[in-house]
Amino acid sequence: MSIVVIQPMNYRYLSARRDGPVEYLTLNRPDVRNAFNEVVILELTDWAARLTERASRDGVRVAVLAGAGKVFCAGADLTWMAKTAGYTEDENLRDATAASRMFAALDSLPVPLIGQVHGAAIGGGAGLCAVCDIVVAEQETVFGFTEVKLGILPAVISPFAIAKIGRSAARELFLTGTRFSAARAREIGLVHAVVSAAGLDGAVSQYVAELLTAAPEAIAAAKALIASVSARAVDEARPITAAAIAARRVSAEGQEGLKAFLERRTASWCLVNTKDTTDTKEDTS
Repeated sequence: MSIVVIQPMNYRYLSARRDGPVEYLTLNRPDVRNAFNEVVILELTDWAARLTERASRDGVRVAVLAGAGKVFCAGADLTWMAKTAGYTEDENLRDATAASRMFAALDSLPVPLIGQVHGAAIGGGAGLCAVCDIVVAEQETVFGFTEVKLGILPAVISPFAIAKIGRSAARELFLTGTRFSAARAREIGLVHAVVSAAGLDGAVSQYVAELLTAAPEAIAAAKALIASVSARAVDEARPITAAAIAARRVSAEGQEGLKAFLERRTASWCLVNTKDTTDTKEDTS
């Protein structure tokens, strides 16, 4: 059994812990439904930057983001919003830029980020779902890009949300500001699995176990590849993709993976005992 290690970093609104190769981060403002303010944004940015710097060194392979209390994240804190209403345009630009950097830092983590979502994910909470690689939602969760109901826009989260759900769904949901179900969130790609409340922890654990059977450097490279080629035409992407696979084939992980496959053994990075279901007759050329 892994030893649970409490992170030494003291955050005001975040709770972080390690369990072996998995880092668990919890938004910890249950009294305001884990809503964002400038401190939450600063702390999430700091956590993402620190994890990016130390993931390989400390052996972190997966991160899980959840919310304390009854709700994952209800968007912006009303007190903070009231304060920003009195800001100048330059001051609002500063705040919005900080939020954008936070989402970008989470989006570009070198390890998989799993969102464990329940209750509600509204506004910036839905934005957090957009920057998670995998999202598991409790079936009663309510989602929404509700900013237009307040006369504002889902502007900062729009690049991440549109990349996740596409322009068509964004046109409907950004413009109406309507709230939608976990089933609908799965249909549009914001969520990957919808489960009962009782099954939420188990479903997240299954994804964690699956990720721990994959090579960590290859996962990081795959994340970078998606970001690099997603908006490129095939011809433009070709040199990038060819260079990427060539580099991985000669890498230590690539060599180990091939040897493990040929020797019918578990690769050295696999931390989960699984039955190898690979069809050895498959053509891998």
